[in-house]
Amino acid sequence: MPVGDPRQRRATMQQVAALAGVSLKTVSRVVNGEAGVSPEMTGRVQDAVQRLGYRHHHGASNLRSGRPTGLVGALVQDISNDFCAELLRAVEAATRERGQVVAVASLDDEPQRERAAVEGLIRRRCDGLILMPSGTDQSYLQAEVSAGLPIVAVDRPPGNIALDSVTSDNLGGARDATAHLLRQGHRRIACLVDDLGIMTATARRDGYLAALREAGVTVDTQLVVGGLRTDADAAATLTRLLAVPNPPTAVFAGRNTITLGAVRALRATDLSHTVALVGFDDVVAADLLDPPVTTIRQDAATEGRLAVEILLARLDGDPSPLFTEVLPTELVVRGSGEIPAPRSP
Repeated sequence: MPVGDPRQRRATMQQVAALAGVSLKTVSRVVNGEAGVSPEMTGRVQDAVQRLGYRHHHGASNLRSGRPTGLVGALVQDISNDFCAELLRAVEAATRERGQVVAVASLDDEPQRERAAVEGLIRRRCDGLILMPSGTDQSYLQAEVSAGLPIVAVDRPPGNIALDSVTSDNLGGARDATAHLLRQGHRRIACLVDDLGIMTATARRDGYLAALREAGVTVDTQLVVGGLRTDADAAATLTRLLAVPNPPTAVFAGRNTITLGAVRALRATDLSHTVALVGFDDVVAADLLDPPVTTIRQDAATEGRLAVEILLARLDGDPSPLFTEVLPTELVVRGSGEIPAPRSP
C-alpha cells in the first residue's frame, strides 16, 4: 500500500464559516464576490480563508456539504498515443469499480496547458488528480497539495514538489536497449529522443550514454538528436543521418512515435533489414512489421492501476509517507534489434 506525507482534507466552507463566526451564506457571498457583506465580516471571512488554505470551487452544494464529487482528473500528454491510451484504460477500469467518473485531457507537453487543465478540474472540485507532468516544475500545485488534494504523478516524476508517483525505469530500459544493440556488434548507434526538457527523454538519452560508456564506445554527439516531437521529425532526422559519411548501423528510438518515424525512414531508404532498430514503448502491430520491431516495453496498465490505488487510498484518508514506485521495463525481442552490425571490409 502507498506511502506519503501526512495530508489533511481540503478545507470546507463550513470550516471557514465556523472559524470566522459567520453563516455559510455570508462565506458564499464573500468568496463569490457578491455585495451586501460589511467590510468587517468580509475581513473575518478572508482571514479564515487564508488561515485554513481554503480554495473556492464550482459546485455549491458539494462545497457546503464537504462531500466528494466522484470526479477524478486524468491528464496525460496525448490520449491518442498508444502508451497513454493503455494507461487511461487501466485508470478508467479501476475508478469505475469505485463509482468514480474520470475527466481526461491531453496536455501536449505544454506547461501552460497543464496548469489550465489542472485549474479547470480544481474549480470543479475534483476529488483527486492523476497527472503526467509537462515540463520540470509542478511547484504551482503546492497550495492544493497542502490543502489536501491527492495528486499522483504517472510516467514522469514531478518537478520541485513532493508527490506520490508511479514511473518506469527509463534510464535502465534505454541502457538495456543500447546494450542489446552493442551485443549485435554495433558501435555507430543513433539515439533519437523527444524534447530534452522532458524528464523521460533525458533519462532515456542518459541510459543510452551509460551503455556506451560501459562498453568503452566513444560517443559521437552527431548521432544523438533530441527535440523530435513527431514521427515526421524522426523520419526526417534519421534520413539525414543515414546519408552522412560513416552513418549509424543501428538506432535507439526513445519513444513509440519516434520508432514509427524510424521505421518509415528505414523503409524509404531500403535499409529495414540492414540497420538495426530498438524502440522505447511498444507500437501497435510491431510484430507485423517487416522486420518485426524489437522494443522496450513499459507496463502502462500497471502504472495506471497503481496510480488509482494510491489515489483512492489517499481519498480514504491514508496519511502514510510518499509512495514512489519505479516499474521495471522489458526488452521484447522481435527481429529488428537483432540485425548484426556489418562486417568490416
